[in-house]
Amino acid sequence: MLIKTPDDVPAVPVEMEGARDVTVRVLFGPADGAPTFAMRRFDVAPGGNTPYHRHPFEHEIVVLSGDVVAVRPDGEEPLRPGQVLLVMPDELHGFRNRSKTQPASFLCLVPVQYQK
Repeated sequence: MLIKTPDDVPAVPVEMEGARDVTVRVLFGPADGAPTFAMRRFDVAPGGNTPYHRHPFEHEIVVLSGDVVAVRPDGEEPLRPGQVLLVMPDELHGFRNRSKTQPASFLCLVPVQYQK
């Protein structure tokens, strides 16, 4: 069993085109020997966003804090801490922090083979 806190893992800027003021921490992944899932924590600065994108795998999100909005083809969906969502394979999506003063964070779980 491995036990960590997010502060044990360095925050790395998300460098995908379209990302703004977002960092990611790979809490568990290939380097830990995780066989099936990778768990990542994303921190989004006030006004920041992930890119609008898609990929060939599902992922699950748990909103931890802040004023997170899910961006999807039919509009935007405000989320609150404690909510969870499933993004299906190839579904267009993105996330943004609506707050101008407070950071936001969420966990994202993906199949481990897609985590570098």
